[in-house]
This record gives sequence, C-alpha cells and structure tokens, in this order.
Amino acid sequence: MELSTLCKRLAANPLPAARSSDSHDDHASLKLRLSWCAETGVFRWFVPKQYGGWQWSDVEQIEGYLALSQACLTTAFVVTQWNAACKRMVLSSNEALKQRWLPAMASGDVLATVGISHLTTSRQHVQSPVLKAVPDGQDGWKLNGMSPWVTGGSVAQVIVVGATLPDGRQLLCAVPSDRQGLQPGPGAPLMALSASLTDAVQFQDVSVRPEDWIAGPAENIMHSGAGGGAGGLQTSTLAIGLTQAAVEFLQAEAERRPDLQRLANKLSQDANQLRQVLLALATGETSVSIAPPGDGGVVLDGTVGITDWSAARLREHANSLVLRATQVALGAAKGAGFVEGHAAGRWCREALFFLVWSCPQPVLAANLCEFAQL
Repeated sequence: MELSTLCKRLAANPLPAARSSDSHDDHASLKLRLSWCAETGVFRWFVPKQYGGWQWSDVEQIEGYLALSQACLTTAFVVTQWNAACKRMVLSSNEALKQRWLPAMASGDVLATVGISHLTTSRQHVQSPVLKAVPDGQDGWKLNGMSPWVTGGSVAQVIVVGATLPDGRQLLCAVPSDRQGLQPGPGAPLMALSASLTDAVQFQDVSVRPEDWIAGPAENIMHSGAGGGAGGLQTSTLAIGLTQAAVEFLQAEAERRPDLQRLANKLSQDANQLRQVLLALATGETSVSIAPPGDGGVVLDGTVGITDWSAARLREHANSLVLRATQVALGAAKGAGFVEGHAAGRWCREALFFLVWSCPQPVLAANLCEFAQL
C-alpha cells in the first residue's frame, strides 16, 4: 500500500473524539490503523537499514508526518510515540536490545511506545519522582510508581520508560508490557485523540534486567546524548498537517462560497510559509526565502535568515495557526460543524491538544498572551 492510499483510507474512516462504550472496540480500531501503517511501511521510516528499516531522512519523515496528520491526527500522534521509543533504542549502546526489538518493530510485528514525559514536561511540579527505580541485585532494578502519559500502552508490546534512582540519577529501559507488575490503563477520556488510548501505566515491583537497559543511570538523562533529547520539530509538523486539513476543507467550501476565498487563501499561505520554515530547520539551511503573499495576505517575516527561527518559535506560530485555521473551518461549516462527528468540530478539539502536548512554558506563555491580546 502506498502512503497516499493509506492516507485516503485513514481520512475515510475518521476516529471519534470520545471513547466508545466498549474498550475492545477502541483497541481493535487502533490496532487496525497501525496494521495499515505497517502494511505501508510507515514503521520502517525510522529504523536503520541494518535492522530492516528504510532509514528515511529527517525531511522524508517530516513529509510523511505531514501527510499522516492531515489524514488522521490520532494515527500520526501514535506513530510519533512509537518513533520516540525507536529513537532511544537506536541511540543505545545495548546491541542485544536492538537486535531483540528493532527488526520486529520495523515490520510492525511489535508495537512500541514511550513513557518519559515525567522526565521532561509532565509532573515537574511534584517533588517526589512519580516513577522510581531501586537497585535489585548487582545489575538490575525494580520500578515502582507510574508513568502518567503513555500512548497506546494497552496495545504495545514494549514500553520505553524513564525512572529516577534514589540518588537523583535517571535511567531509560525497554520494558515488555507483559512483565509482571506492569499495568497499563485502558485509555483516558480526553477532549480529543481518545482513540490513541493514552493513559497512565502503573508499575509495582517491575523487574528491569540488563537486557532491558537503554541508557543511564545519569543526571538529566533526557538532555544527554544517551537519552536522545526531548522535543524537536515533530509536534509543529503535526500542527501544520492538521492546519492543512482545515485549509483543504475551506478551499473546497470556497469553490461554492466566494466569501470564503480570501480566508482560505490567507490560511493556505500561512501554512505554506510555516512548512518552508519547518523544512529549512530540518535540513539546517542558513536561510529561507518566503514568497510574497497575494490577495492581502501577510508574510510572517518576509525573507528571513533561518537563524531568526528556532524550533520553539516555529512551535509558537504553528500552535497559533492550527487554532485559528480550525476555528475558521468550524465557522465556515456553521451549525453542521457543531454536530458530533463533523470533521471541523473534531479538528477544533484536536487543535487544543497542541497547548498541552510537550508544550514548553515560553511557547505556552506566548500563545496565552496572544489570546489575551497582551
């Protein structure tokens, strides 16, 4: 199956924003979509060739994410969490772990996810670590506590988690989901993307062995080379992809409603400009030339040096644009868009996710000041 065929299939089978009454239906729906992704080779994008992957470049991955998120933000989001787990395994020096998991992950036979938000942006106000590791024997640990935000934990076969030792150092490990004492939640009832089955995972004396080790113990492991870092361009990419879905809807509506044409053109221009900046940041270009807009549009920064941009600044603009574009789509859809099941209403709810998903405090503060007109 080609990527375009996958995206058409995803768009033609939209997921509901809310959880269904039967959790088995939600699990089956997510597994089906991930099987489509596996059939298309999506998981091979991120895996090195020696482990059966295609090892796509950053730009190729971004283009893939843009297409996926335009078709189905939930599926794209789940894939980002799979990729986060994969990336940390790839960076590990534990070759046995790579051989154990990466080939099966590349084929889609093993679903992976990650639970590390408590080491980066989530639960940072809590004094005591929410997931602790204590030594168990000479070279093992036991994990106790929880990882508060794990996507697809109830359908994954392996979860990459971070835990904190008594001395404050942190470690990363890949824990099979059937390990005794590990209990994923069924999926929290979220405002949107509930079909991602995102929930807490509980750990009660979960044994971690040397073969599960990825990196650490080390101070601030997510900021070290072994941890692989946090953040990046993925979140902005998905915001731009969702914007493209709203813009495409507006452009189709404008064909029969000329009063929407100027709105559609302006939002399309803004989305294209951010896409240029995104690709320039991904390729490390020193400058990006943004074409002048037509029909009264406003250039974000004219012709700018890419040094004037950063991942955080792009995220700020992407957050703003996706919120504006989806609300314009809702307004254009009128009352029909306010009925459960309409794409415009779902997009508006999904756009709010970018205010809370791995959103750095300076970016959030800038967005909130924009809303308050400060």
